[in-house]
Amino acid sequence: MRWSSMNNQVANTQQITVKQFVNMNSTKKRFEDVLGKRASQFMSSLVSVVNSNQNLQHVDAGSVINSALVAAALDLPINPSLGYMYIVPYKGQAQPQMGYKGYIQLAQRSGQYKHLNAIAVYADEFQGWNPLTEEIDYQPNFHDRNGEQPVGYLGYLELLNGFQKTVYWTREQIDDHRKRFSKMSGGNTPKGVWKDNFDAMALKTVLRNLLTKWGPMTVDMQTAYNADEEEHNEAPKDVTPEQNNEEGYQTQDILNSFDQAEKEKATEEKKQTKKPAKATKKNTSKGDQVNGTSETQEELFPDGTITPYTK
Repeated sequence: MRWSSMNNQVANTQQITVKQFVNMNSTKKRFEDVLGKRASQFMSSLVSVVNSNQNLQHVDAGSVINSALVAAALDLPINPSLGYMYIVPYKGQAQPQMGYKGYIQLAQRSGQYKHLNAIAVYADEFQGWNPLTEEIDYQPNFHDRNGEQPVGYLGYLELLNGFQKTVYWTREQIDDHRKRFSKMSGGNTPKGVWKDNFDAMALKTVLRNLLTKWGPMTVDMQTAYNADEEEHNEAPKDVTPEQNNEEGYQTQDILNSFDQAEKEKATEEKKQTKKPAKATKKNTSKGDQVNGTSETQEELFPDGTITPYTK
């Protein structure tokens, strides 16, 4: 069956699986533009994540691809057991959700931090906190907690230039924040990632507040902040490089772009059969052209950090 005829039969993205999307040339190119040679491994990981999550199998497949592209643009793994980035289902859509390890990773890449940490604080360790002077009376007491809940969460950063900042959130503050901003967390009763990893998500909330309010806002950090599910109430936007439309790629756009590419290829082949080409253009070696240049992805994104190209 030709893809053009399939386009006419597709009423919504639920008729196309994530695996089918991943096998499309247009989808592969988008991941390759961002990840280069690592695209194949990342896409295999995406299929594995979806296969292991029944809820993700029943959401809009295009939204899963867009969420994965957010993680790819930030160069973060999407395996939920690693805690860097999660793809979370919500009302028929998949949305990206940062983990606290993801924020730590982005901060490390900036090369501007001397110290950065966030910890859970228990009742026998905490005596008091002054939010004005940021003085905390904290005495660590390491032992097995046997299910004991923390009373709060503490975050601390120090930059190489000497700037320091400490924040402390009570558990109640974290839970109130979750109810207010995290629409996928289940309201009064936590569910999903918040149910399974409340402490990890609490540490993420403290770190996110600490880094985005007091730390240097790199391009990657701004992208993570804008993409994180707490900050938007609509379907996730595509934040991959070189795409300027505000709504991002939709499923039909992907299918249409693939179909258009096939038509252009067929037209070009027909021209080649009618008259021989006078000259063969020199192909760009190792990588696609980006923004009209012939630099490779490795040159544009040194050390694995993805930043927009500037002329």
